[in-house]
Amino acid sequence: MSQTPDSAVRTYIEQHRAAFLDDLAEWLRIPSVSAQPDHAPDVRRSADWLAAKLKETGFPTTEVWPTPGAPAVFAEWPSDDPEAPTVLVYGHHDVQPAAREDGWDSEPFEPVVREGRLYARGAADDKGQVFFHTLGVRTHLATTGLTTPAVNLKLLIEGEEESGSPHFRALVEEHAERLAADAVIVSDTGMWAEDTPTVCTGMRGLAECEIRLYGPDQDIHSGSFGGAVPNPATAAARLVAALHDEHARVAVPGFYDGVVELTDRERELFAELPFDEARWLRTAKSHATHGEAGLTTLERIWARPTAEVNGIGGGYQGPGSKTIIPSSAMVKISFRLVAGQDPEHIEKAVRAWATDQVPAGVRSEITFTGATRPCLTPLDHPALQSVVRAMGRAFEGPVRFTREGGSGPAADLQDVLAAPVLFLGISVPSDGWHAPNEKVELDLLLKGVETTAYLWGDLAANWRHEP
Repeated sequence: MSQTPDSAVRTYIEQHRAAFLDDLAEWLRIPSVSAQPDHAPDVRRSADWLAAKLKETGFPTTEVWPTPGAPAVFAEWPSDDPEAPTVLVYGHHDVQPAAREDGWDSEPFEPVVREGRLYARGAADDKGQVFFHTLGVRTHLATTGLTTPAVNLKLLIEGEEESGSPHFRALVEEHAERLAADAVIVSDTGMWAEDTPTVCTGMRGLAECEIRLYGPDQDIHSGSFGGAVPNPATAAARLVAALHDEHARVAVPGFYDGVVELTDRERELFAELPFDEARWLRTAKSHATHGEAGLTTLERIWARPTAEVNGIGGGYQGPGSKTIIPSSAMVKISFRLVAGQDPEHIEKAVRAWATDQVPAGVRSEITFTGATRPCLTPLDHPALQSVVRAMGRAFEGPVRFTREGGSGPAADLQDVLAAPVLFLGISVPSDGWHAPNEKVELDLLLKGVETTAYLWGDLAANWRHEP
């Protein structure tokens, strides 16, 4: 497959820029706030709007998939090439709540353009990044002369991501056969900075638990009984103190089993990023860095597992004193997991460890919520290399690599579909996701369009299958 001249791609995008932005603004006017029941009809309207627009774009199959909550949108455009790989694009069409009185300079659901930026709720997270795929595939076809994409292209656009994706895994499992893909591309992410295009290669997983400790059957007098019976609040404090060793490593036996260690090359790539630790601390509203010894800050938050105490309580919390031994105490802990860790193994290890920490006379109850698996794509994966080349062409420069310290539904796609997950996003930290005055940089949004215009042909040329 011959390579399309970049000038032809950019010319086509510029010619269709105004109509593309008008359509996006129309979609952004729909307040698809999944977390607010009053907006349920708007979330449905958003799904219907997108399905119709994808049909207009050229997708022969577009469907709105119901869930017990908000609907998702599925679209499919098969390639005429029998050797073409199959790619599934993930994003979401629901948005965070927003109101003018929250501090917006304009109405959050009335898009406005100021100084090359489009301001509206969902402009970056995630409608803008979903929508650049529509003009991207049209540009791909127009500039290559193809009548179908060079890859078998599928889209799954969720409607509940901003509400925690409570029904997403079940939706993926139900439709796993139709969603089957060689690779998943997540367009619900960002770049390091406007002048530093990056591709994310991994995301940490998550396991969460609450440990409740019970001592006396009721609060009792600390003078009459103190020093002679176990105190559940003291047990909670000791348990928290035992969670890490003196090097800030998690002290739960077996916690690091299977962890995929960073390679020297990955460390070098992290070090290439223009990381300003002082600025990062200001963003974190913290006064010092801390963590596992011998690692940089980026290595700690992107590539190492963690255990964090999210809450601890027990006993009297009011003003003044109340001299009691409390009857109960609790600790909430979250564990960020990296590639190679199994959430079920972590749960078993934590349960065994916590049980060992509790003294006789204190009863414990440990509750785990649903876990999210980590995902990691090897640097040499052919699909990742295609993303890097396509983005490098669009941005006319080198593309660097990051990971995500948080967790998301992308891991469910990797887990259920057994496909590598790649991240393609053009948002930058200043876009203000979930905040007042959310925006997207228009030049970067169109770079997203250009990247996808190159990407499908690159994937087809470099990742072939036997017919």
